[in-house]
Amino acid sequence: MPRSPSEVPVNSPARLELARLLQLASPALPVGAYSYSQGLEAAVEAGTVRDADSARRWIADVLNFSVARLEAPLWRRLHAAWRGNDMAGVREWNDWFLCTRETAEMRAETLQMGYSLRRLIAEIGEFDAAAVARLASLEEIAFPAAFTFAVNEWNIPVADALAAYLWSWLENQVMAAVKAVPLGQTDGQRLLAALSKDIIVISNDKSLYEAFMYSNYSHGLAISSSVHETQYSRLFRS
Repeated sequence: MPRSPSEVPVNSPARLELARLLQLASPALPVGAYSYSQGLEAAVEAGTVRDADSARRWIADVLNFSVARLEAPLWRRLHAAWRGNDMAGVREWNDWFLCTRETAEMRAETLQMGYSLRRLIAEIGEFDAAAVARLASLEEIAFPAAFTFAVNEWNIPVADALAAYLWSWLENQVMAAVKAVPLGQTDGQRLLAALSKDIIVISNDKSLYEAFMYSNYSHGLAISSSVHETQYSRLFRS
């Protein structure tokens, strides 16, 4: 039977796993996530997203029809490959993820964040040198590949880690909406509270991973990102 946090010893590995997971999901992680909106800014410019309700619809649709159906299952595949010390699998799923980025700015986003996290992993001195060398062998690294490497090395439970990964994505989207629409801080917290329920469902739904029918067909998102690449005035890099 699971124990309550107060019953877990202070020096328990579970507490350390939680602290490290919070570190990976923190907006203070220096990977530049705050500078991207993934097409949301263009949707605001076009008037598609104009208030809290439309922001919720946009973010929920991207989460459930794109992230949940492709990024989350590929995240699990990458984690399984790292767990099995399967570098061929890591390369395959990393390359697959890069090929699914519909626009130049989306591809540049995941490569920049992946590069920044890999560099951080190499510099903080908390990871096995041989493992870091395997990570460094990837010529181009997507953010999910670097994130799942850290999760595996720190022995963080996979469902918890995926939930944290999705949470960091959601938080960044909501904060982008708060800045770009703009929304009030309370509206932003309402969005986080409402959509965090979807994160729990996605992170625990193994059928999305096992079905191997991945698809991120979201043409509105792709068009929005394409338009954003030439948008005259903008706050975000994607």
